[in-house]
Amino acid sequence: MESGNYSQVTEFILLGFSADPSVQLLLFQIFLILYVITAAGNLLLIVAVRSDCRLHNSMYIFLANLSFLDICFTSITVPNMLVNFLREKKRISYEGCLIQVYGFLLLGETECILLAFMAYDRYVAISNPLRYNVIMKTTVCVRMIGASWLTGGIISSVDLYFLYQLTYCGFTTIDHFFCEAPSLMRLSCNDHFILSVIKVVGSLILLITPLSCILYSYTHIILAVLKIQSRRYKAFSTCISHLIIVILFYGSAIIMYMKPEDSGHLSDKLLAVFYTSITPMMNPIIYSLRNKDVQGAIQNLWRSAIMSKPVLHITSLVVTE
Repeated sequence: MESGNYSQVTEFILLGFSADPSVQLLLFQIFLILYVITAAGNLLLIVAVRSDCRLHNSMYIFLANLSFLDICFTSITVPNMLVNFLREKKRISYEGCLIQVYGFLLLGETECILLAFMAYDRYVAISNPLRYNVIMKTTVCVRMIGASWLTGGIISSVDLYFLYQLTYCGFTTIDHFFCEAPSLMRLSCNDHFILSVIKVVGSLILLITPLSCILYSYTHIILAVLKIQSRRYKAFSTCISHLIIVILFYGSAIIMYMKPEDSGHLSDKLLAVFYTSITPMMNPIIYSLRNKDVQGAIQNLWRSAIMSKPVLHITSLVVTE
């Protein structure tokens, strides 16, 4: 590959979804609602897990970390996209573009690995319920989370190195709503065959491998659930809900990162909406907020918030008098 030429490109222009102001205003409202729901739902789950000692086990530690990842993941792309909906010229600096790509890859790759560890955690919980607390100790859970972040950080740094080597020969218009690796590769004037090979190999490692582990784990989970006599339907529906979200996240990412380079740009944007906005919003609802323990923790938070108001009011009156 040619070495990167920083002086050639100082900024990129993002085309977004549409140039029609009325369409952009409508999209601004839709994505703002999605972002607020995503941030609020995931933040609520983190607070609930932190505040309730009954939720201090590996399952909920994984879920809280997933929520933190989802908040960061959407915050890498959506706020900048919302600002661009209100701009006539959607510019992003060269450095800002690379930072956005790196953050997106770091968080996305970390989440791919974390979801595989979470599937293993559920597999152990259902297959070996009596030994679950021995196998999945808090220290083991923390190490798995650390391994997810470390692996994601190393691989995303390698990805960033290759992206920095790209040259653009004056082409600065990105037909997307944020800076994403495939869009930059398509825009570059480097050898696209080599770039395609790198993209496919990376996708096999970070998408196909974790997804295979997840499907293997959930196959055994579903087989174990079918043997349960009581509450089989609820357990089965929970597993299916988890699988749907996983397939949405991985499926859209696999299509995006493994499809031919000459595919339509509109399909890129629609696929990206799934893994940047839809699945981060659905994760806390599907994984946690329907859980009775989490619901109990949220109810306790709500009661504490209500009860603290009169106390604060009385205290302020006493101080005033």
